Amino acid sequence: MRHSVMRLLSGLLVLLMSALVGAVIWQVLSRYLLAEPSVWTEELARFLLIWVGILGSVYAYHTQSHLSVDLWSPRLTAFGQKRLIIVQGLVVAAFALSAMVVGGLRLVWITYTLQQMSPALGVPMAAVYAVVPLGGGMIVWLALHDTVRALVAQSSAQQSTSGES
Repeated sequence: MRHSVMRLLSGLLVLLMSALVGAVIWQVLSRYLLAEPSVWTEELARFLLIWVGILGSVYAYHTQSHLSVDLWSPRLTAFGQKRLIIVQGLVVAAFALSAMVVGGLRLVWITYTLQQMSPALGVPMAAVYAVVPLGGGMIVWLALHDTVRALVAQSSAQQSTSGES
């Protein structure tokens, strides 16, 4: 399931990036060639950048291509590295749950109840901000998936070493 979800996410990111590039190109062309800047393209590009940034961080977490400081991992044994993966997964899940899911849901709820709309596109801001809890939920899911996988690997490694004695 993880593989299928990430393939869908990568396809969505390609579409969002294409739309972002198209909006920026149209903004430049309308400003400099037509001498009439398009009002909606700047706002669309800003919203697309929010979505690409959040969903791109989910994909980066999945592929482990996110920024990380790798000071301890090379110095640890295989058992220690698995424990570090478990601790990191739990910390990431806790942060994403509290900041992105809970905080993002509060942000969406506030903008929804205030019926806040974007000025140029007329899009509900709750729809724009909905990507924050969505992305946070996906990061929680990925972090817990990695944590469970490390726990299973750790327990199977412990069973195999205890069986050898």
